[in-house]
Amino acid sequence: MTKPLIIGVSGASGLIYAVRALKFLLEADYAIELVASRASHMVWQAEQNTRMPTEPDRQENFWREQAGVLDKGKLFCHHWGDVGANIASGSFRTEGMIIIPCSMSTVAKITAGLSSDLLERAADVQIKEGRPLVVVPRETPFSLIHLRNLTSLAETGVRIVPAIPAWYHNPQTVEDLVDFVVARVLDQLDIDCVPLNRWEGY
Repeated sequence: MTKPLIIGVSGASGLIYAVRALKFLLEADYAIELVASRASHMVWQAEQNTRMPTEPDRQENFWREQAGVLDKGKLFCHHWGDVGANIASGSFRTEGMIIIPCSMSTVAKITAGLSSDLLERAADVQIKEGRPLVVVPRETPFSLIHLRNLTSLAETGVRIVPAIPAWYHNPQTVEDLVDFVVARVLDQLDIDCVPLNRWEGY
């Protein structure tokens, strides 16, 4: 893959999904453009009792440390308010974008075509350019509003991969459950870099 892949991290609970996705992509030597929303910083503080840096250069070190991958792949981090960044333009070519995890607020704004920050603008660009966009909603239960917004995105070609793990691969750890979801997310972009015991029938 020569073009970079955008990873968006919204303020939904379950930031471990983003960490594990980043781990496998960097280990496989992918180039990643990452943007974490303002809300994701607050969620990280609440879930991990750790402050996520807001400065892009410090964020790179932060994410690499979280993923445990210090010297592989390429990672460039963006500030959520930098709407003039490369990923805000359709002329910047990418392989697509994954929003993992994806909050219902982010889903609603993308559905309505609102771009109040860089993450939402980058997602809007993927849709208008006809590039792959995968969202990983992490919410339960879904309200009718949530379902209608997700349906609207699906009708535009967005792939919806809820953070729902399976059990047939005999998971032993939380990471096993998370990695199943990450593998299915990356499948949507034909990326196979997560070790996974795939279903082969009875």
